[in-house]
Amino acid sequence: MNFPKHIAIIPDGNRRWAKKKGLLSFLGHNKGAEVAEEIIKEAINLKIPYFTFWGCSINNVIKRPKSEVSFLFKIFEKQFKKISEDKAIYENKIRINVFGRWKELFPKETSIVIENAIEKTKNHNNYQLNFLLAYSGKDEMTETIKNISDLKLKNKNLEINESLIKNNLWTKNSPPVDLVIRTGEGDNLAHWSDGFMMWDTANSQFYFTKTLWPDFNKKELKKANNKFSLAEKRLGK
Repeated sequence: MNFPKHIAIIPDGNRRWAKKKGLLSFLGHNKGAEVAEEIIKEAINLKIPYFTFWGCSINNVIKRPKSEVSFLFKIFEKQFKKISEDKAIYENKIRINVFGRWKELFPKETSIVIENAIEKTKNHNNYQLNFLLAYSGKDEMTETIKNISDLKLKNKNLEINESLIKNNLWTKNSPPVDLVIRTGEGDNLAHWSDGFMMWDTANSQFYFTKTLWPDFNKKELKKANNKFSLAEKRLGK
């Protein structure tokens, strides 16, 4: 099977899953974290070189109830501690990258755990596992434009092209996304989220599923990969 080289996941539906079951939203996030762990392990088993997982947006952090956000921080602490101690991460030489405003918006104790996982895997070069935390695609592009503007001021002859833009993205060391999976899409029109990786998804294949993230599993991931393998990419041809 022709697997994508770079998969990005927008895991939507934790709170709706909990509500349907009459549970607190906290339990939906907890179940979602368990599923994320399972899917990431499967991505490693499938030897997908680049895997990007959107953990939370900026709005998730600043607009949701403080008690819910605090619980999310605890989940991130737990999961990144597990990642930093996971033998598979070291056996497969998987590098952990984390992009977004997490250093500014997360509690110090949470940031320390995340920074530890990044530091311990910084020299790994077989696979890359990216996490987007307190992330916005519009924020990423704004920072990219600012960086290029500064470079242009220093060098008036600087040529602004696709390569320069890519090299100033937060995700500059990852290739364009081949497949985007978004869970929790209902009967209405599917929607995007806050300019999610807008540059890197310019030519991506998109897989939308009604399955809420806590119900997503290896079978659903395989289904998305099958769809990708069968799709014909014309790219304007």
